[in-house]
Amino acid sequence: MQIDYIKVPERVRGFEKQIIELRRDFHMHPELANDEVRTSRVVGEVLEGLGLKVTRGIAETGVVAVLEGRGGGKTVALRADMDALPIQDQKEVTYSSRVEGKMHACGHDAHTAMLLGAAMVLTEIKDNLNGRVKFIFQPAEETIGGAARMIEAGVMEDPDVDAVFGLHVSPELETGTVGIRYGIANACSDDVFIEVLGRSAHGAQPNEGVDAIVIAAQVLSALQHIISRGIDPLESATLTIGTIKGGRQANIIADRVAMNGTIRTLDSAVRDKIQSSIEEIAVNICRSMGGQCRVAFRPGYPMLINDNAMTDLVRNAAGRIVGNSVMEIQKPRLGVEDFAFYLQRAPGAFWRLGTGNKEKGIDCITHSPNFDIDEDALSIGTAVHAQTVLEYLQ
Repeated sequence: MQIDYIKVPERVRGFEKQIIELRRDFHMHPELANDEVRTSRVVGEVLEGLGLKVTRGIAETGVVAVLEGRGGGKTVALRADMDALPIQDQKEVTYSSRVEGKMHACGHDAHTAMLLGAAMVLTEIKDNLNGRVKFIFQPAEETIGGAARMIEAGVMEDPDVDAVFGLHVSPELETGTVGIRYGIANACSDDVFIEVLGRSAHGAQPNEGVDAIVIAAQVLSALQHIISRGIDPLESATLTIGTIKGGRQANIIADRVAMNGTIRTLDSAVRDKIQSSIEEIAVNICRSMGGQCRVAFRPGYPMLINDNAMTDLVRNAAGRIVGNSVMEIQKPRLGVEDFAFYLQRAPGAFWRLGTGNKEKGIDCITHSPNFDIDEDALSIGTAVHAQTVLEYLQ
């Protein structure tokens, strides 16, 4: 059965007030990664109120609901992340965070509310869905990659997911626009751990020791040349050493310094080159100055690679909602997004929802203490979610 797309925005409008109320409720009660207890409870209650089959407690606080359409057909999944950030909310609005030192500074409250809104809309028209929909509400996107833990718990199985879609709010895009990106949309990340080992001595007799702080300073300086001089200028990559810790007292030569950082890349060959360069530089500098070095890497999030056919589908679905205001994003982001784990299991697409409105003073970047969204965008995101499902299952 062909479904007139005009009905989707109309149906969303019927739930708009509830979606906004849910978003504000989540915004006022932010919870950090793996502590989304209240959020999970509210999500579960709303989904159960729709008569859906709901499973709670996945990867601790995750929630999954399944909507059965008519007959057989494929299974399409929609995902939202629920966790907040350890940032003090500085906005002066009625719905600002009520939890000291925590806020939804990345829009996950909006993601969750819009996915609940999509569940409301799609439940109304379930008899027209030739297949089923999985609604995935995931913890811990900001920290440990809750997507991987959800997948390990089986959320992409029973029934197997044939396609998966997700969105992220984007204050740099004006409300009323949707951003899509073909192919690589987000970088992969790796954590790097460098331990410089020297030999302790009295500060008045530095010649008796091996100063790990001095060595670490040389290592840190040399690492900056990897990106600026070792990588093709037309490639994109970053290397950031975010923490450095060493020394116990002002008059003691430090025998150990620990440095931790992150690497962001968009190409596997560049990734390998940066890692090998880090190890070679750190080990050789330490050895040349009489010390030792240990270098370790820990894989973070993989590259987020959108499927072209699924991106076309989102483009078409969004076009039915916002007309010509679908924008193709020209450059990938060096920020990471754990939705990439889902895309390793099924074809899909991750798209951007414009939520900025300079006239309303809503233009702060994500992870800012003044971050907010234009709530007029909530109905748009909800409608595109629902329209994407309709077009896929047709």
